[in-house]
Amino acid sequence: MRSSWFNKLSIKFGPRPPVSWLILCVISLLALIAVLGSSSSNVVDSTSQIPVSLIYTNYRRIKEQAAVDYLELRSVSLGVTRQRELGLCGKERENFVPCYNASANLLAGFKEGEEFDRHCELSREAERCVVRPPKDYKIPLRWPTGRDVIWSGNVKITKDQFLSSGSMTKRLMLLEENQIAFHSDDGLIFDGVKDYSRQLAEMLGLGSDNEFVQAGVRTILDINCGFGSFGAHMASLKLMAVCIAAYEATGSQVQLALERGLPAMIGNFVTRQLPYPSLSYDMVHCAQCGIIWDEKDGLFLIEVDRVLKPGGYFVLTSPTSRPRGSSSRVKKINEMTPMGELTQKLCWNLLAQQDETFLWQKTADIDCYASRKHAGIPHCKEGNDAGSYYQPLLPCISGTSSQRWIPIQNRSSGSELTSSELEIHGKYCFLTALCLSPLPTPPIFPPFCSLFLFTYLFFVIAGVQPEDFYEDSQVWRSALRNYWSLLTPLIFSDHPKRPGDEDPLPPFNMIRNVMDMNANYGGLNAALLEERKSAWVMNVVPARASNTLPLILYRGFAGVLHDWCEPFPTYPRTYDMLHANGLLSHLASERCSMIDLFLEMDRILRPEGWIILKDRLGAIEMARTIATQVRWEARVIDLQNGSDQRLLVCQKPFVKK
Repeated sequence: MRSSWFNKLSIKFGPRPPVSWLILCVISLLALIAVLGSSSSNVVDSTSQIPVSLIYTNYRRIKEQAAVDYLELRSVSLGVTRQRELGLCGKERENFVPCYNASANLLAGFKEGEEFDRHCELSREAERCVVRPPKDYKIPLRWPTGRDVIWSGNVKITKDQFLSSGSMTKRLMLLEENQIAFHSDDGLIFDGVKDYSRQLAEMLGLGSDNEFVQAGVRTILDINCGFGSFGAHMASLKLMAVCIAAYEATGSQVQLALERGLPAMIGNFVTRQLPYPSLSYDMVHCAQCGIIWDEKDGLFLIEVDRVLKPGGYFVLTSPTSRPRGSSSRVKKINEMTPMGELTQKLCWNLLAQQDETFLWQKTADIDCYASRKHAGIPHCKEGNDAGSYYQPLLPCISGTSSQRWIPIQNRSSGSELTSSELEIHGKYCFLTALCLSPLPTPPIFPPFCSLFLFTYLFFVIAGVQPEDFYEDSQVWRSALRNYWSLLTPLIFSDHPKRPGDEDPLPPFNMIRNVMDMNANYGGLNAALLEERKSAWVMNVVPARASNTLPLILYRGFAGVLHDWCEPFPTYPRTYDMLHANGLLSHLASERCSMIDLFLEMDRILRPEGWIILKDRLGAIEMARTIATQVRWEARVIDLQNGSDQRLLVCQKPFVKK
C-alpha cells in the first residue's frame, strides 16, 4: 500500500498552471517571509538566511536519505533469509505477461473490449520465482543480422500459425529448421516495403524516402505492426518507428518485433488512451492494422489525433488483395463518408491517395478548430492528459492549449535543442512543507506533521533550464564511456578487475534493446546515439516522477510513462540491458516491493543480459543482496569521486534445462 502523503508533497501542473495557484504561491511565500521575519527563534533566524532553492534541495536530499534508510532497515529486518536463491518457475510461465488475462477479466465483469486491456489490479499474488527460458532458447544474433534472422525457439509461434494466416506479412516469413528469416525486400504491401516507403515519400511530395526528415517526420507510431517490416526499414533510414499492438498469447507482433531488435510494446486503445501524452508522434501508421476507425463515434481516430503533433501525418492502408495497377474500382474517402466527416471535424486534410493508401495531415493552425466549432468536436479540459495506462478514451480534442503546439515542420533540424524549445517543457509547481510550531493542523495537510503549523512553499520552475539540460548531457557522455568498459565478463572473473585502457572495449553492436528505467531527459539515449552504438532505448519515466516524457519524445526518442510498482507491458526476454539511475531510492518512498521489481527486471531481460544500477550506497547494498536471490552475477563499483553513489553491474546467467 503506498503512502498517500508522499503523493501530496510534489504536485505537478501542466505547462500553464492555473492563475489561482500562482496567486496562492505568492501568498504562501509572503506568509513565510512574515513568519520568519517576526520570529525570534534561532532556528527560524537561521532558516531565513537560506535561499529558497537550497531549502528545496535540502528537503529533497532528506527525502532521498530517508528512502535509503528505509531500504537498509528493511534489509536488516529480513535477515539472512534474503540470501536464499529463488526457485525457477514452471514451464507454463515461460512466456508469461502479467496483467493480461482475458478470462479473469471477463469473470470480473469487464466486457466490450475491456477484457483485453491491462488489469493489474486483478493480478493475484503469484509464487515468487525466476522465469526460465524455453528449452530451445538461443542467444539472439547480433544486430543487424538479428534483424533479419531469429531463432524460432525464442518466440511463441508455430509454423501453422503464420502459414495459415491471411496476413501478407506472416505469409512472407520463411521458416527454415530452427530459424525464421525476414527479408527486407519481401512484402508489406504489393511490391515490398521499400517500394511502399517510396510511395509514401512520393505522396508527401518528396524525392525519396531518405527525405522524410524534410517533411518533419522523425518518430512514427506503427499500430499493429505485423512483424516489423515497416519499422525495420524505417530504422535503416534513421527514423524511430515504435510498434504498438495488443497482447497476444501466441504469434505476438510485439514479441517478434522486439526479438528482431525493433522498438515495440504491448498496448491497445479499445477503451483506454495510449500511454503517451498528447502531441507525441510525427506520424501514425496503420497498414492493414484491422481497426475500424469510424466505430464508437470516431473515438479511435480522435485518439490518433491526440498523439499526433501539429502538422503530423496519419497513413492508412486498408486490406486488399488487388494487385497494383488493376482496373477494379478503388474505394474513395470523401466528405460524405463517416471517415471523411470525422477527418473534416478533426481539421485533417487528405493530402493524397494512391491505390488503397490514404495520407492525411493534421492541421498546424490552431484557429482551424474555432472555425468549425458549430459542427466540430469539443476541446478537452486541461489536465486530462496524464498519458498513463488507465485514462479512458475521450471524445474531445487535446493539446490545443499546450505550449508544445509546434508544427513539426518548424522544429529545429539538429539534435541539439534550443533554449526556447527547452522552455516549453517541464513547468512544475513544487509543494514543500516546513513544520514551524506545535499548532493544530487543518485536515488537508499530510499526517506525518499533524501537530505542527505548516508554511507551504511553491516553486514555479520555468521549463527545463538549459544549463541543467546541457550538464546532464555531459554527465551521460562520460558515464556511457565508463559503462561500456564494464560490459565484459572480466569484472566477474576469479580475479575481477576494472577494465583498463589496455583492454578491448565491447563491440558497438554488443547490445541492441536497452531500457532506461528512470530516463529523466533521455541523456543515456542521446549518448548512445553520439557514440554510434547500434542500440535503441525505451526511455521510461516513472509515474510519480517529474514528467519529462514530452521532452524525451520531442527529442525523437522512444519513451513511455510507467508505474514501476506494476509489471512492464512486454514479453519475457526482450531487452539486452536495463539501466536505472536513482530508481531504487525513488521507489522506496512509494513502498514498492523491491524483490518483485527485480523479478520483473529478470523476466524482461534476456539471458546473458546486463543490468546497471546507480544509486546511494545503502540502496546498492540491498540491491546486491536481492541480485543473489535472482541468480545474477553482481559487482559493486566505487565511482571514486568522493560521493556516496555506487554502481551495481550485474549479468543475468543463461539458466539451461
